[in-house]
Amino acid sequence: MVVTVVAAAAFVGVTAPVTVSVAAAQPRVFDTFYDYDGSAPLSSYAPGDVLKTRTVPYHVVNVPTPLQAVQVLYRSTDALGRPVANVTSILRPPNAQPGKLLSYQSVYDSLNPDDSPSRAIAGNTPIGQWTPSGRNFNLGGTMVSGEIAMFGPMLAAGYTVVIPDTEGPEADFAAGPEYGMLTLDSLRAAREVAETGITDDAEIALMGYSGGAIATNWAAILAPDYAPDVDDDLIGAAEAGVMVNPATNLRYANGSLGWGGVVGMANVGIGRAYDIDFDPYLNDYGREIMARMQDASIVNAGAQYPGLTWQQMVKPEYADPNSVPEYVDVVNKINMGIAPIPTIPMFIAQAANGIFNGTLPGGPGTGPGDGVMVADDVAALATRYCNAGLAIQYDQYDTIEHLIGGALWLPGALQWLVDRFNGAPAPSNCGKFAPGNSLAPQTLVAPGHPASVSPTGSGSVS
Repeated sequence: MVVTVVAAAAFVGVTAPVTVSVAAAQPRVFDTFYDYDGSAPLSSYAPGDVLKTRTVPYHVVNVPTPLQAVQVLYRSTDALGRPVANVTSILRPPNAQPGKLLSYQSVYDSLNPDDSPSRAIAGNTPIGQWTPSGRNFNLGGTMVSGEIAMFGPMLAAGYTVVIPDTEGPEADFAAGPEYGMLTLDSLRAAREVAETGITDDAEIALMGYSGGAIATNWAAILAPDYAPDVDDDLIGAAEAGVMVNPATNLRYANGSLGWGGVVGMANVGIGRAYDIDFDPYLNDYGREIMARMQDASIVNAGAQYPGLTWQQMVKPEYADPNSVPEYVDVVNKINMGIAPIPTIPMFIAQAANGIFNGTLPGGPGTGPGDGVMVADDVAALATRYCNAGLAIQYDQYDTIEHLIGGALWLPGALQWLVDRFNGAPAPSNCGKFAPGNSLAPQTLVAPGHPASVSPTGSGSVS
């Protein structure tokens, strides 16, 4: 069975018959569905327990379509192990195949809770307005509407699709383990709601690109220990544009004309998720940037901060990020390369020509990337999984950058997923690609350690 990409407008027509730290940014959209208002403490619920449900029309840029979405408020866990109430959205087509479920992790990369997939799906995304801080023009939520071209073919083919808010209620950008727990608990919750038609033994596949790949891979990593009940039903994961070792991503994208702003966004996101106060290490310009980014999306960061570097934001003695203890601690926590091994086959792809984004290849230990993700890190992760005995298909696109990489990966990812659901053996090209970078943990250095980086991210910060 060959699956082809379909446009959003055509898809919703086909499915018309459907009947079913750093201070947190504050969402502007008033919607009480997101608030847990039960009498029992949230901590008294188990991860994945259902707190509320509702059914809403699926919206594309705030325009309703005939497709219906079941939305679930459920209990999950944040990066520090605290209970949180999060939302996931479930789309069930009229031709739903019994027992087949795709968890699609969105690419929405944002520090603004208003940009979450569930708000876009419910038609509650501010577009063309200023964000709650008044510092950013709100366009981030529009990205989710375009993603129906990513998962739409699977939905049209009869697969039920679950779309979690992977960054949680406070938009904890780049906090990979939290992404993973929120994703796994959304699957637990979806199975508990009768309207979704999902059975307890449904086969589950994971899919995500870029920010969605962070959630996809961390869900696969954490499933055996955090959610063994979900892991038992996982049949594979398709992902591309993967952030494996964030310390290498910083070295690579530092000063990039197209992706330099991600340096600031990631600092805000991990600071928020892990209750880290970076203020003692920042200079006045760094504090200004961090304040501006409190509710920025990836669209804002790319457009407003060309060439931004870590060194521009910190005091001179902290020019090497490894001189900041909190930084070293957190990047090791979110390094996939030293995390547990998943149990499922995977299709992993990575573009490797970030020159088109204004990011030159990095030096030794970094190498080329797609502008923001590091190809040799992704190859190293694939190698690690191969060495553990997993069936891994790793594809590298040496001539294209991050955005085009998603389009090239998609058709193969869709077919790979269909083949897993159909029971075909997972392909593997283990041993046929370069082993990649070291993914060893970062080590702390003394303040004042010299750092050198080019204005286009081609040097190093240590």
